Amino acid sequence: MSFRDQLVAAQARNASMLCVGLDPEPAKFPQPWRGDPARIFDFCSAIVDATHDLVCAFKPQIAYFAAQRAEDQLERLIAFIHTHAPGVPVILDAKRGDIGATAEQYAREVFDRYRADAVTLSPFMGFDSIEPYMRHGGKGLILLCRTSNPGGSDLQAQRLAASEGGGEELLYERIARLAAGEWNRGGQLGLVVGATYPAEVARVRELAPTLPLLIPGIGAQGGDAAATVRAGWRPGAPIIVSSSRAVLYASAGEDFAAAARRVALATRDELQRARPAH
Repeated sequence: MSFRDQLVAAQARNASMLCVGLDPEPAKFPQPWRGDPARIFDFCSAIVDATHDLVCAFKPQIAYFAAQRAEDQLERLIAFIHTHAPGVPVILDAKRGDIGATAEQYAREVFDRYRADAVTLSPFMGFDSIEPYMRHGGKGLILLCRTSNPGGSDLQAQRLAASEGGGEELLYERIARLAAGEWNRGGQLGLVVGATYPAEVARVRELAPTLPLLIPGIGAQGGDAAATVRAGWRPGAPIIVSSSRAVLYASAGEDFAAAARRVALATRDELQRARPAH
């Protein structure tokens, strides 16, 4: 199945728009694992076991593994998800953005080594930075568009000169328009839009009416779950609302997995309640 087909099926099966981000920080692990990077797999796999029936995707962030020399544990974790949560897609949050032969190697890393179902990418070197990943048929390519960090406006909200036959637009609007149009040759593209900007989530949805939107920023980052859903959800147009720290570190005790499940369940249900009735 393609990433999009997996995503739509998981959302229907688990009645969920929630994605749990897997950003392991050993300093926050429960005792007796605290501070031990060798327990990254154990911690993350426990979270997966506790939440896999409540989510539409898992999103490991590669830097949290690489910084701890735990890439082998990331490989094991993604294999574990495929085995213990079959049908729940894995989005590798890598934000790669190079071109040519280097991009080909990054694509091999993501899809052949780690066997992720989708990856986050930076499109700021243009279509050349996306095309090598498209050779991996059916995989999801989720492009940074309007991110949730305050500094995102430094570039993403800048106004571009009017193009031939069109008016002025903001940079993030141009990315959304390209992703929904001429760049989306294999139907693989999605967009990252931060939950802290619900009006801009709505604008991206207007420009890209059918693309999957990966929306980080609820929970610890302060995004409003209900406003996010109202802005981005449309029938047949999936949104993937990501929460990481609020789920992972719901408890610092031995009940961390049970606490993660409680927060994931509450978040999933809050998102479902916010869906417009149409």
